[in-house]
Amino acid sequence: MSLFITDECINCDVCEPECPNSAITQGEEIYEIDPQLCTECVGHFDEPQCVEVCPVDCIPEDPDNVESQDQLKAKYDVLMAAK
Repeated sequence: MSLFITDECINCDVCEPECPNSAITQGEEIYEIDPQLCTECVGHFDEPQCVEVCPVDCIPEDPDNVESQDQLKAKYDVLMAAK
């Protein structure tokens, strides 16, 4: 499943540069995660890097975008092939 950023986000700017897939961008009010690009860092790291650096713990799993580890790995493979 991809991740999402809740409205508890304080716009601290630490998550965006940590995302290896460029899935995080500045939205109108808070940062946002594109579920089409988010692999929870599968293929890059053992843990989602945005979650690791978030000082307010506002990046949970997105229940609207449920994906298995195999699906996240397949998405990673497609994203890397496109680079």
